[in-house]
Amino acid sequence: MTEFTPISAFIGGSLIGLSALMLMYLLGRVAGCSGILSSALKPFSLLKGDWSWRVFFIIGLIVGPVFVSSLSEFSLPTDYTFSSTVILLGGLLVGIGAALGGGCTSGHGICGMGRISKRSIVATAVFMVAAIITVFVTNHVLA
Repeated sequence: MTEFTPISAFIGGSLIGLSALMLMYLLGRVAGCSGILSSALKPFSLLKGDWSWRVFFIIGLIVGPVFVSSLSEFSLPTDYTFSSTVILLGGLLVGIGAALGGGCTSGHGICGMGRISKRSIVATAVFMVAAIITVFVTNHVLA
């Protein structure tokens, strides 16, 4: 599925926003994936009972799309145009960027902007500009 469908986009965005709001309201935590993952990788004893929700959050990120694809026309990508090395390098660079930026796109873009954080608004603008440049270079310079 590569075409834009406004109804499913609205439903998906609403569910993401609702989930982020619930996590903030119920646990007082920001739904930033890089922070959740890095904390979940710490030893269990360091988090003092704050570990299990992080693990279930990460499992949900993986299982959710698989579950939805089995119930609908949604399909997961299976054809990659980049080598495994490029994909791993990209993931490493994203992780470094999230650490340097004090969070990832989900933390800044969804939760930070929802809280009207100036830092998150600037970070999200930088993410968007970087994404636009990346798509342009990938599709028009390297193609």
